[in-house]
Amino acid sequence: MNREEAVLRELNLYPLWKRRGEVASAPVQEAEVVEQKIEMPPNKNREQPIGELSWTELKVTVRSCATCKLRAGCTQTVFGVGDEKADWLFVGEGPGADEDALGEPFVGQAGKLLDNMLAAIKLKRGNNVYIANIVKCKPPVDESGKQLPPKPDEIATCLPYLQRQIGLIRPKVIVALGKTAANALLGKEATLGSLRGTLYEYQGVPLLVTYHPAYLLRSPMEKAKAWQDLCLAVETMKGLN
Repeated sequence: MNREEAVLRELNLYPLWKRRGEVASAPVQEAEVVEQKIEMPPNKNREQPIGELSWTELKVTVRSCATCKLRAGCTQTVFGVGDEKADWLFVGEGPGADEDALGEPFVGQAGKLLDNMLAAIKLKRGNNVYIANIVKCKPPVDESGKQLPPKPDEIATCLPYLQRQIGLIRPKVIVALGKTAANALLGKEATLGSLRGTLYEYQGVPLLVTYHPAYLLRSPMEKAKAWQDLCLAVETMKGLN
């Protein structure tokens, strides 16, 4: 079995779904950030100063942010990881317990599946790919232990950080992973089913929507649809080159 066939089998595009062991990929080493205090002008729109920050300033600002209540319930902020000049940007909802512990997005089982999804379209974490979330702090869990989606006010507070990341990266294609990420970026409230299969724009950048890897772990039969979305993303990228 060749490499491509093996990856497609991982994505449930063959009759039998078998989970591969942990994908061997070295974590991207973020440059050390020099701690510094960044003064935000009082009584000013937060988006304006954030929109002028450098990478270093933005990382320090996110690390020290306590603007919403999510920060009090997490271990650390999860900024994002990858190539800071990447053509591809993948955006999820928010950190989970594994991400909160390690400080990197998509490092649990959903992260392993995302790595497989990237491999299926000949991409690799950290290589022309950047991965981030709508919110930088882990949302709480409900009584059953299921992680809750971030609330609208939490999204509104944190979204300027992602917007600045997008402005600094200048990706060619954005892939929104899941309903929460898609609706936050598109500024609407719609079902994932109604958003899939359509090419949108975010500040002039083509944006496509697919399932969140965590959902695909719970609903493996939807992986064939996710493959269709990834193929559309690839065709979109080809059209830009």
